[in-house]
Amino acid sequence: MSLDIEKKKNTSELTESSKSKIVNRSLWLLSIVIICIAAFGNIYFVEKFVLPIRVVGVVVLLLIAFGIASTTNQGSKALVFLKDSRAELRKIVWPTRPEAMQTTLIVIGVTVVVSLILWGLDSIIVSIIGFLTNLRL
Repeated sequence: MSLDIEKKKNTSELTESSKSKIVNRSLWLLSIVIICIAAFGNIYFVEKFVLPIRVVGVVVLLLIAFGIASTTNQGSKALVFLKDSRAELRKIVWPTRPEAMQTTLIVIGVTVVVSLILWGLDSIIVSIIGFLTNLRL
């Protein structure tokens, strides 16, 4: 376990030092410019192209922008995080359908019981306040 953590630390340190801040910022700026081109191009070409062509163009430009962003230091860290998250998702033991139905029915039952208790307490409090406000001292 600790060896895996050390490997990840060493890998992250190597990727951080691999690109300078200027290169990183320029790649982020290029990604943002491509995303803006996709957004404004979609608006600009409303009259010239039909919707499916514009959608394909926007998707292609966004994929290019995300590809460029993934080459930055933060982007590579995000990709490592997503890969680790996917590996953790595979380890999850999901409940079976009967277990899910049983827990759902338990939650519904407890909700009904608690709501009835709260309704009863509310009725009692309203009655007490009504009694007290009708008293003439």
